[in-house]
Amino acid sequence: MFPDLDLSGRPEDNRVVVAMSGGVDSSVVAALLARAGYDVVGLTLQLYDHGASVHRAGSCCAGQDIHDARRVADALGIPHYVLDYESRFREEVIDRFVDGYLAGETPVPCIECNRQIKFRDLLTTARELGGKALATGHYVVSRALPGGGRGLFRAADPARDQSYFLYATTAEQLDFLRFPLGDIPKSETRAIARDLGLAVADKKDSQDICFVPSGRYTDVIEKLRPESASPGEIMHLDGRVMGRHAGVINFTVGQRRGLGLATGEPLYVVGLDARSARVIVGPREALATRTLLLRDVNWIGDGPVEAVPAEGLEIAVRVRSTRPPQPALLRRTPGGFEVDLPEGEYGVSPGQACVFYEAGEAAARVLGGGTIAAREAIRPAA
Repeated sequence: MFPDLDLSGRPEDNRVVVAMSGGVDSSVVAALLARAGYDVVGLTLQLYDHGASVHRAGSCCAGQDIHDARRVADALGIPHYVLDYESRFREEVIDRFVDGYLAGETPVPCIECNRQIKFRDLLTTARELGGKALATGHYVVSRALPGGGRGLFRAADPARDQSYFLYATTAEQLDFLRFPLGDIPKSETRAIARDLGLAVADKKDSQDICFVPSGRYTDVIEKLRPESASPGEIMHLDGRVMGRHAGVINFTVGQRRGLGLATGEPLYVVGLDARSARVIVGPREALATRTLLLRDVNWIGDGPVEAVPAEGLEIAVRVRSTRPPQPALLRRTPGGFEVDLPEGEYGVSPGQACVFYEAGEAAARVLGGGTIAAREAIRPAA
């Protein structure tokens, strides 16, 4: 059992570099490639070290995980290298994450890690090592397209699909990347790991924000930006001052619990004004969004992004990794791109990703995406 990597020649004549995080997914990829006869080289990134992360379950790319990746590589008899990317990760991912929250946004650090570190710097290193492809343990599918090049598609298992986090991958990168696990469920991956006798077969999955040792992102922000916890007002949409807070970084759009307000009505965070250190609250209907304004759009659909008609292109989108794609209209504007959501969406925050998929019930192929710069709320009828 192993998918075709679409590499010319015999497996033993092809070097495939595997990004080994120390987890079960990338370990299985390395093991199956080695068993299939490919010339496999393992690379592991050291991205941070907070001390406590070395033995903390659910971390990745730190002490224990590097040790686990090395153990697997030794058992497979493949070369293994550890790359120190701590300074790059700090500048490109952690600092941007912190700055995003300080600006009142809700950033998604995994997307920036894939964009700036794994599929840029790591891919370059894989080429320098003579690799014909870089394989990872992501649950997403890459397939050759009839007109040439490769396309990115959702994983077969919707519960494990990671395409939301990979929308920023470019067409050039897709030609070099391979995702061997995209067509199988996670349960099968673990079964393979056990059959192969891999020491990490039952290791827990890493958490989303891997560089937060305590599980509280505010701890990282306050450590790196001690001045960030500026108190301010909690204000209702109607202008009433409802209370005080200890810092905007403690809130996200859509939040209901932890507001510290004693009111007879349920209130939600509907906006964050970082400049005035103000948290805006209101009823749930104030969270409804119909139009999204995007920045930093990446397009991997057919043709150039300029081919998107001004009147709009019917697509499907996801604004959260846990939600299924919903119908939308992508439109070009003089200032960039907008997405109209006929069915609306709740709790959308600037800084999140809006990922494009082909229209239709399957919504399988990824067409790109962008960062949500602003949202326009649905105005209730007068």
